[in-house]
This record gives sequence, structure tokens and C-alpha cells, in this order.
Amino acid sequence: MRVLVAEDEKELAELVATGLRRAGFAVDTVYSGDAALAYLGLHDYDVVVLDRDLPRVHGDEVARELVASAARTRILMLTASASMEDRVEGLDLGADDYLGKPFEFPELISRVRALRRRSARPVPPLLERHGVRLDTVRRIVTRDGRDLELSPKEFSVLQILLEADGATVSAEELLERAWDAHADPFTGAVRVCMSKLRGKLGEPALIRTVQGVGYVL
Repeated sequence: MRVLVAEDEKELAELVATGLRRAGFAVDTVYSGDAALAYLGLHDYDVVVLDRDLPRVHGDEVARELVASAARTRILMLTASASMEDRVEGLDLGADDYLGKPFEFPELISRVRALRRRSARPVPPLLERHGVRLDTVRRIVTRDGRDLELSPKEFSVLQILLEADGATVSAEELLERAWDAHADPFTGAVRVCMSKLRGKLGEPALIRTVQGVGYVL
């Protein structure tokens, strides 16, 4: 799951991004409305956590342009004002959800996950294949009844492979969906993560490399 955090208070933006990454999301951060529009035009985000009072281009205008583009990205709007009038106005602009500052972080995580489930690319609560069972809600993975301790990145990669339902997934798609925009495609990050994931899944091996194409489970 990929999230864009658009928040002009840099310290808050990085705190939110760090927490979302620990919850298993790939996160990019921007600090102005024009940067948010640029990133939204370049990458396919599941959710944008959008501060309403952004500099250069107001958050309201970002929401309008995103809705007008018919993008599948869901909008969670943040604001320092939590009045009913502001909530109604934000939702009328096209926001899918609204959260006033200050907020409790577990609630933010829960709302982002809920918006992901409402996106145009729905994810079943349980994914199963070849004895691997992945619970997307409780974030639990087992193989043949054996619990697996996966890192957030390994969990995301395995989920993408399971969602593919036997189709091959390229390294480029994995980078796009499970890593943030600063991931270097030449670092071998996907290969290293895949090696660790294979080790944790155990024998017999489940993930096959299709030379020059990608990976399949």
C-alpha cells in the first residue's frame, strides 16, 4: 500500500510518515500543494493524507484536481479546525474522510487502512495460496499453520505476490507499490527482500524467479 503525506509542518509530516512505514506502508512526504500535485501525477497512490492548509497550492485545490482527474487515490483530509462546517466543506470538496488535529495515531492508521479497502483495487481480508495464509486486517502470516515473523516490507511484498494469484510480478511493480519514491531501482532492494522472504517461508520453495520478467508465487 502506497501513501502520500502532504503536510507543511515538516516535523509532523515525518512523524506521520515514520509511523505509517512502521505499519507497513510505503510513504512519500511533500510539504506544499504544488509538490503534492507533482507526486500525484507521477505515482499511483492508494491514499493521500492531505493537510488542508498547504502553501503555494491550497489543499482544497489539490483535492479538487485529484477528484477531477478521476484518480482512484483516496483522500484523508487533515485540518487544525474540526468544526462541523469545516468537515462538511472538506467532504464536499471530494475528500473521502476527515481528521482534525491533534489526532491519535492509531486512529489515523485505522482510517488509512479503511480507505485502502475502499479503493478501486480492493484487497480481500484473507489471501491464501499453496498453504500460505495472509490476514490483511490482523497482519498475520502463516504457512501450513506455522506463524511467520515478517518485516513490514516482506509482508507487503508477499501480499502483492498473493494478490497476483499466480501471475508474474515484475521487480519494477514491486518497487512502485511497496517502496517509496526515493528507492533506487539499482540497489537490489527487491532481490535482497525476496531472498529474506524466501528464507522465512521455508521449504519447499514457493517463490520462483522468472528470468527477465519478475517473480511468481
